[in-house]
Amino acid sequence: MIEAVVVSWNVRDLLLRCLASLRADGIERIVVVDNASSDGSAEAAAAVPGVEVVTLDRNLGYGAGANRGVARTTSDYVAIVNPDEVVTLGCTAALAAALDGDDGLALVGPRLLTNDGRTYPSARTFPDLVVAAGHAFGYLVWPGNPFSRRYRMADWDHESARDVDWLAGTHLLARRTAWDAVGGFDERYFMYLEDVDLCWRLHRAGWRVRYEPAGEAVHDIGRSTDQRPYRMIAAHHHSLVRYAVRTTTGWRRLLLPLIVASLGVRVVLAWAHRFTRRRPHAAL
Repeated sequence: MIEAVVVSWNVRDLLLRCLASLRADGIERIVVVDNASSDGSAEAAAAVPGVEVVTLDRNLGYGAGANRGVARTTSDYVAIVNPDEVVTLGCTAALAAALDGDDGLALVGPRLLTNDGRTYPSARTFPDLVVAAGHAFGYLVWPGNPFSRRYRMADWDHESARDVDWLAGTHLLARRTAWDAVGGFDERYFMYLEDVDLCWRLHRAGWRVRYEPAGEAVHDIGRSTDQRPYRMIAAHHHSLVRYAVRTTTGWRRLLLPLIVASLGVRVVLAWAHRFTRRRPHAAL
């Protein structure tokens, strides 16, 4: 048996759609962690067969919510899924087959499709400082710049399974022993980068991460986070600072003050980008 965890905040109808797709794909037990929603999400989810609802009295963020949900599961593999997603039939079986076939895999993630059928770049590289800077500032004005293409693995067709540096936390199937070995998500990341950080720690512990396009899910990007877009942009950049401090080593740590100052500038640019283009920040 495979159990699933869905962390939700104020997306009642999307949550119910997600739960229906998970049950149709064979997942019989689902833990919904409700991050203090005010739209009746918790009550609606509780009425779905096979669903346990964990209601939080305040929004703890995605990683903290996921950790609390995983703690309520007992299966060897656990799916961690965003509520604004529809899982296609066979997705869970395809991801589970990948874990079954390779004991060194800690996480596997499916191909994520947007509502218009495009493949979302959910598998990415750990960027070095040059690539990170190029993507951070270049993508806002030139999405096809070489730094962003390298970081988003845009020159790969995403048609074949392969090991990758990290996977978006939108949909992950986790091996519970690996998850427990590194302690799950770091709850100091309120939103964003908790997935990058998790994969970074798993790699350091000797585990691997794989993208598996035999499983697919459709992601309605940013429906939760875009309810508070400017706060979420600030949270994203706060997480970027935390991740940079954690992972930067050697002489590069001397550059941290410059990195922090640069990210402060980028917050303002990202706010302006969101205001003028009205595009969910999560879509970047």
